[in-house]
Amino acid sequence: MIAGSTLNVNITAVFDPALFGIIGMPAKTERVSMALRDWVDQYGIKFKKSLGQNLLLDDNINRIMADAASLTKEDDVIEVGAGLGALTGRLHERANRVLAVEIDRSFMPCLEDQFETVNNVSLFRGDILNHKLEKLVDEFLPGPKQLKLVSNLPYYITTPILFHFWDSGLYFERMVVMVQEEVGLRMVAKVGARDYSKLALACQLRAEVDIVHKVPASCFRPKPKVDSCIVRIRNRAEPLYSDVANDLITKLVNVAFSQRRKTIRNSLVKSGNLEIDSDRVMAAIEIAEIDPSRRPQTLSLDEFAAIARNLN
Repeated sequence: MIAGSTLNVNITAVFDPALFGIIGMPAKTERVSMALRDWVDQYGIKFKKSLGQNLLLDDNINRIMADAASLTKEDDVIEVGAGLGALTGRLHERANRVLAVEIDRSFMPCLEDQFETVNNVSLFRGDILNHKLEKLVDEFLPGPKQLKLVSNLPYYITTPILFHFWDSGLYFERMVVMVQEEVGLRMVAKVGARDYSKLALACQLRAEVDIVHKVPASCFRPKPKVDSCIVRIRNRAEPLYSDVANDLITKLVNVAFSQRRKTIRNSLVKSGNLEIDSDRVMAAIEIAEIDPSRRPQTLSLDEFAAIARNLN
C-alpha cells in the first residue's frame, strides 16, 4: 500500500520508458539517473518511508489528469500533494487559479522556485485535513466561479480527503484524483460485486464516477507493489433524491455495512445502531418491498433511498 503524497518529477526530456519496464524506446540509463540525482540533490529531498513517497516518472500521466478535469479559465483548482510541481505546472497553464497544497516542507523550495512569481499559483504548506476548505478558498481563491480538485492524493488518506471535500459545504464541480487501483475499483463497483461497499454508494449518491486511466506501478520510483488509476468524479449539482436527505441515506448505508455479513434485519433493525425505533425501521423495509433477510451488499442505492424515504 502506498502512503503519502505522490511526488511528481517532470523529466519528460530525459525519461526513457524502456528503462523502467515500458517497452518501445532504447534505454538511456545514465541520462535518467543523472536527471533524478540532480533534481533530488538540488533540493536536498529525503524520501520519507513513513509517507511512502514515490516519484511519478511519466509526465504524460499529468497531462491525462489535466485533460480529464476539462479545465478552462473559469476554473479554480485545488491540488493536494503538489510534490515537486509537475502536475501544478500542467494545471496553472489551463486553469484560472491553482492552490497547491503540500504537507512536506522539504518540497517547498522546489515549488517556490517554480511558482513564486507565477500570478495564478498560490502555495500552501500544511495538512489539508487540518484546514477548512472554506477558509482556504476565501484566502487563496476568493470569489471562485467554479471549483475543481485535481490531485495525486496521498493514498493512505484518500477516503478522508474525498469526504473532506464532499462535506466542506463548497461545490466542487469535478474531482480528478489518482488513487490505488484497488480503491478506484471500489469507488465504481456495482451492486453485488465483491468490491461493492459503502464507498461505492457514497460515490453514487454524490457523483458520477469513472476510471479514465490505469497507471502501472512501473511509472513510479521506488516501484510500489500496487498499480494506480485516475478516477474522474463529476459531482452532482443537485441531490440525487429530492425527497429524502442524503444524511439519512448515508446513515443507513454506514450502519448496514458496519455488519455487512449480517442481514439488514439484524444490522438495521435489531442492532439498534440506527437509533430509530425498530418497528419503524422494519415497517420502512417492508413498505419498500425489500426482503429483510438480504445482506447490505445486495441492496442498490435506490433501495437504501426507498427505506430512508419511508422513515421520513
